Amino acid sequence: MGRYEIKLDKVRVEFPIYDLRNRSLRDMLLLNPVRQIAQTRRAVGGEIKLNAAGKSVVCALDNVDLHLKDGDRLGLIGHNGAGKTTILRAMAGIYEPAAGEITTRGEITPLFGMTEGLDIDATGYETIRLRGLMLGRSQQEVGETAQEIAEFTQLGDYLNMPLRTYSAGMLVRLAFGIATSHRPEILLMDEIIGAGDAAFIDRAQARLKSFIEATGIMVIATHNPEIIRRWCNQAILLSSGKIAAHGAVEDVLAEHLRRVQESMLPS
Repeated sequence: MGRYEIKLDKVRVEFPIYDLRNRSLRDMLLLNPVRQIAQTRRAVGGEIKLNAAGKSVVCALDNVDLHLKDGDRLGLIGHNGAGKTTILRAMAGIYEPAAGEITTRGEITPLFGMTEGLDIDATGYETIRLRGLMLGRSQQEVGETAQEIAEFTQLGDYLNMPLRTYSAGMLVRLAFGIATSHRPEILLMDEIIGAGDAAFIDRAQARLKSFIEATGIMVIATHNPEIIRRWCNQAILLSSGKIAAHGAVEDVLAEHLRRVQESMLPS
């Protein structure tokens, strides 16, 4: 057995629509028309239904089984609301399953929401230090990577200034530099870095390549088939919170294209 592993066993993730006690009239008015729409081929999002407690929920993931091990590079594709981001966040421990079980072995590096939770009053260097410590690195490790991060971001004197003086692109540079400054064991990504000028994007792509090659397991959610072809050795097509296809990249992408083309046909 390899060092790293992700296993999902009949995982269901639900989001409540409201927290009040179930009201039958409201469900009759709200849920029934939505259920009819959800059954059409153009439906997006998870199924809206009543859970075991009788509350209205969106079932964002439904009975998902998945087993990843060392060397797996998994691409997630599907329509908006198919469950791609949800499954990533469930793997990362952000969402707790309503049913089923998720087990992981290895340190998880989520490469999404990179700028969330940043202290806008902290300087760039303070952010490098704080984020490094939050990721479990020692003071020595943080010190050793700080200069490399500074050189990659090319933020210069701005690293001595508070983050509230940064543009959105500068924040992405800093957060991306920090997140990719060590060898990942399990890497979770929601799309690929795309903010900033062309020169930075080129450098970010080169850095990302070595980052991905060094990781044990990678999972990426994207709408772009070419990203899956470039980075992945297997793929999953998600549809309304369920796995519609899982296997070789070209087979899954072909099924995805077939469904897209079918959805464009007149009713």
